[in-house]
Amino acid sequence: MCESCDIQFGERGDKAQLEEGPLFAPKFDKDGLITAIAQDHATGKVLMVAYMNDVSLKKSIACGEAVYFSRSRQKLWHKGEESGNVQKIKAIYTDCDQDALVIEVEQVGNAACHVGYNSCFYRKVDGTTDGKVALTTTETQKVFDPAKVYGKK
Repeated sequence: MCESCDIQFGERGDKAQLEEGPLFAPKFDKDGLITAIAQDHATGKVLMVAYMNDVSLKKSIACGEAVYFSRSRQKLWHKGEESGNVQKIKAIYTDCDQDALVIEVEQVGNAACHVGYNSCFYRKVDGTTDGKVALTTTETQKVFDPAKVYGKK
């Protein structure tokens, strides 16, 4: 896995520094995480939403590939470490108060979702079924078979 080297973030100063200053000073939530939206740099398509902690964000910057913090596994997760579907970082953007990230990536392997689809956003809210909100699948083909890639878990 990538090393985080000696990357240092800026101090979270006053509003002016956060909103228009030159230093990256990410605001992690009470659990030490920041929301990271992965977006295909070529198409603009949103691929997934994940979380990063201080270490995973520094490792991502250092190695140029997305490293997230898996909330379900409570550990660092170098995207593609099992599937080979890595995300090569093209740019990282932060919002005005630096508490969310958009990461433009080159999605290697054409699948960001562990279910096998290109994007984790493969369903949309679409009307109702028997009085309950319904979903429609918007991607028609999986890029890979999760059972073959990850085995039965």
